[in-house]
Amino acid sequence: MRLSPLNQRRLRNFRANRRALWSLWIFGILFVLSLFAEFLANDKPILVSYRGELRMPIFRFYPESAFGGDFRTEALYRDIEVQCLIRTGGLEACWDDPEAVIADAADGEFEGQKVEAGWLLWPPIRYSYNTINNVGTAPSPPDSEHWLGTDDTSRDVLARIIYGFRLSVLFAIIVSTGASLLGIAAGAVQGYFGGRIDLIFQRLLEIWSGTPSLYVIIILFAILGRSFWLLVGISILFGWPALVGVVRAEFLRARNFEYVRAARALGVSDRVIMFRHILPNAMVATLTLLPFIVTGAIGGLATLDFLGFGLPSNLPSLGELTLQAKQNLHAPWLGFSAFFTFAIMLSLLVFIFEGVRDAFDPRKTFQ
Repeated sequence: MRLSPLNQRRLRNFRANRRALWSLWIFGILFVLSLFAEFLANDKPILVSYRGELRMPIFRFYPESAFGGDFRTEALYRDIEVQCLIRTGGLEACWDDPEAVIADAADGEFEGQKVEAGWLLWPPIRYSYNTINNVGTAPSPPDSEHWLGTDDTSRDVLARIIYGFRLSVLFAIIVSTGASLLGIAAGAVQGYFGGRIDLIFQRLLEIWSGTPSLYVIIILFAILGRSFWLLVGISILFGWPALVGVVRAEFLRARNFEYVRAARALGVSDRVIMFRHILPNAMVATLTLLPFIVTGAIGGLATLDFLGFGLPSNLPSLGELTLQAKQNLHAPWLGFSAFFTFAIMLSLLVFIFEGVRDAFDPRKTFQ
């Protein structure tokens, strides 16, 4: 699809901003990688070959009995006994001395019996965000197995950062999109029609903006329980007023312009005038606030998690990692991990939106 000359100019302006362009590439790579977090950090192998049959445990449930075990519960692939069953085709001797059986069956035979050798393809990090490794002290410092150490419940910090990064970005995208749509629509209606509609909306907005959001979250969580989508809905309801002011001001200023009067005289509908002719001129002011909305959503989620009113405890949380850093000052790797994660993520987002804002600004032209 061929871009219009206006969009071509915007694209050139964005590409000319090298800092924004590189930030977009770096953030895009990090986000795409986080979307495949299950292939990067997981306590289940990506692919298993058992008796010539390929299986993908990260997508399907396989009981231990499917690999020659006794239990119908999900196989614990990190257990050496289960690995022995897979590698040897289900030999019963794996329950006695699995390491010795794996070593003896490496050549395809065990005690004169032919073995259908299998294998496991593991992710680079053999821990998920909720995998507890009950070995040694907790929190433990970084080593060859846990690249960023473990937290105070023996969970791998790097795995929790990967999953937490994905969850935080998706949360910010959903909240920012919903809040922006509501805020732009409300500001457009207020600014375009003005008069009594604007007056009523402004009074309602003042009342709503004065509502303590933290108390509402605490009350709703106490009644309905902690939920990701409930937190998304509350964040959207309290986030949309941020854009109303600037959009309203742009529509108040532009509604009496000559091209708007001409469009009205020609019988163009109010909806078309608002969102096709006036809104593009208000996009610069809107995009100026957008990075604050996105970073505010991420920071708000981390703050709620830090205070204990955020995501459910079974979900990965960067704010909870920050809380652990505060509670375990003798484990500086927790604090450094949380700090650099937030610093890099928020800085990249701010640089990207600076480039987008400049690209939409008609007064700025980059050579």
